[in-house]
Amino acid sequence: MTLVVSEEVREAVHARRAVVALESTIIAHGLPRPRNMQVALELEEAVRRQGAVPATIAVLDGRPRVGLDEGQLERVANEDGIRKLGHRDLPLAVATGASGATTVSATALLAALAGIRVFATGGLGGVHRRWTVTQDESADLGLLARTRITVVCAGVKSILDVPATLQRLETLGVAVAGYATDRFPGFCLADSGHPVDWTLDSPRQVADVMRAQDALGGPELALVVANPVPETEQLDPALHARVLADALRSCEAEGVTGQAVTPFLLDYLVRHTEGASLSANLAAVRGNVRLAARIAVAWAGA
Repeated sequence: MTLVVSEEVREAVHARRAVVALESTIIAHGLPRPRNMQVALELEEAVRRQGAVPATIAVLDGRPRVGLDEGQLERVANEDGIRKLGHRDLPLAVATGASGATTVSATALLAALAGIRVFATGGLGGVHRRWTVTQDESADLGLLARTRITVVCAGVKSILDVPATLQRLETLGVAVAGYATDRFPGFCLADSGHPVDWTLDSPRQVADVMRAQDALGGPELALVVANPVPETEQLDPALHARVLADALRSCEAEGVTGQAVTPFLLDYLVRHTEGASLSANLAAVRGNVRLAARIAVAWAGA
């Protein structure tokens, strides 16, 4: 697989300057046009304002790209037929010359291959509800159990089985720390209702943990930094609970299964909260991007 790293990103990695990886699924599949392109540029600019280099990642015409120019971002945002690619899809996309936006697992893998240590996303995938029946678990978790990267996220998507996801991360050996909180966030909620064992209070402290990972050696495991959306910008918890319960009933009634479950539930939340869940999600992503850039600066200055 030929990895194409932009000149700006390549030079920054070589010089050990701060770089933040950004996924492209939110651009291609998470937002309507033309807002998706506006958000893509906004997130890259947010990284730059904190003193780091953004590296948005996607696959275009079978070539995995780490760092996109504006024209390439436009393709991801506006081109029909852009696929959604997990890490398992990368060899297929490369071999067939396909174009696709990268999910958490594919972005983390390509970022690590390019020498990038910090990655910002919205919410992780995880263990789905009714796992004992469906055996449905996001590929994100397994990939993080074998990739040395720091992922700044707002917890996991609230439509998932949060306690089961936390247990699975523990079983896999992936470290999870709350950022300035002892509660695990629920993406569009500041608190999923579950605690975390560790709290980190500054970008420098996160960078210290990253250095300790390297000094200790051992398995190539990720570090998950769970950064809650501000309570003033979260989705109203009562509204979330009511709409999610309705969404789960509708999902079962319509026989939605497998990979179709997550987009069905997320779309239901957006429509039945009149866009409030999307606004909360974007607030979470923006906060994660800013924090990731500050962590990358602290890591580069170590």
